[in-house]
Amino acid sequence: MRGPATVTVAQLPEFDEIIDVRSEGEFAEDHVPGAVNCPALDNSQRTRVGTIYNQVSSFEAKKIGAALISANIARHLQERFLGRPRDWRPLLYCWRGGNRSGAFAHVLSQVGWHVGQLDGGYQAYRRAVVAELATLPRRFRWRVACGLTGAGKSRLLRALHDAGGQVLDLEALAAHRGSVLGHLPDDPQPTQKMFESRVWKALTGFDAGRPVYVEAESRKVGELRVPDALIEAMWQSECVALEVPIEVRVELLKREYAHFLEQPETLIAKLECLVPRHGHGVIGKWRELALARNWNELTADLLVKHYDPAYTRATGKHYPALARAVKLELHETSDAAFTALARRCLASE
Repeated sequence: MRGPATVTVAQLPEFDEIIDVRSEGEFAEDHVPGAVNCPALDNSQRTRVGTIYNQVSSFEAKKIGAALISANIARHLQERFLGRPRDWRPLLYCWRGGNRSGAFAHVLSQVGWHVGQLDGGYQAYRRAVVAELATLPRRFRWRVACGLTGAGKSRLLRALHDAGGQVLDLEALAAHRGSVLGHLPDDPQPTQKMFESRVWKALTGFDAGRPVYVEAESRKVGELRVPDALIEAMWQSECVALEVPIEVRVELLKREYAHFLEQPETLIAKLECLVPRHGHGVIGKWRELALARNWNELTADLLVKHYDPAYTRATGKHYPALARAVKLELHETSDAAFTALARRCLASE
């Protein structure tokens, strides 16, 4: 009976399911997008085996580790994989492609499945991601959606995607809206490595013969850094510019940041970090408007005094093609309006 086949990162799409057998802690930091986590050793077991290795001996650690891994493989097989068909093709990986994935892959291959084991494990995958992120962005023709805060750039990207356009939504991948108020409630940002994995996965799925739409960003989205080659490619690309009256922008922002309308104290706490830039007087006024739930005046004032000047400086510095951008005027907040803009974008390609 054949054993597991050794495969490369480039062969990942050939498999039906990717199984990460590292601990749940390792998996949370980063993993191949779409992989499922079936730890050969969970967090506490991994710590226990490591302690025995360091304090007793490698032989004792291997005995305990083998017993734990065997029990975990049996449990995963019983609970998760018994229903898989004969022609199922799983790929497994651990940290370096060694003992944990090797033991798991051996058992699955003995069942009769055609099993792959990633050569070099997660470390090989991570090296491939870093290397490809340095070159992939230059293969595509980017169209950067620009527009003042609240102009609906993210809505436009979603409409473009729904209309069949190729879209890289960095803020969705980073779980952040890209501003001081951009944190998403109940949705923490991924780690830097996981963000890069998500970007890599998106880039590898694009057709280089068609443009890719992306929202104008700075080097960071929240706490996460956009890969250098990608942000530099964006800054050198053509733009489409959303032009939206301030009253429409206010309405769009109230929908997008509805959680602050429900909890004004949370918004006030976020605004405190702007005291060094605007002073206690301005922040005090914004605090009073928030407590009074005067959202229209507060939002407009934030746009005029804080967001618009900062955004204008940043886009003027980084996006030289903005001056000759296709202009897209938006006068309402309906889905139909964004669909019409998306179709115009696609027609202008």
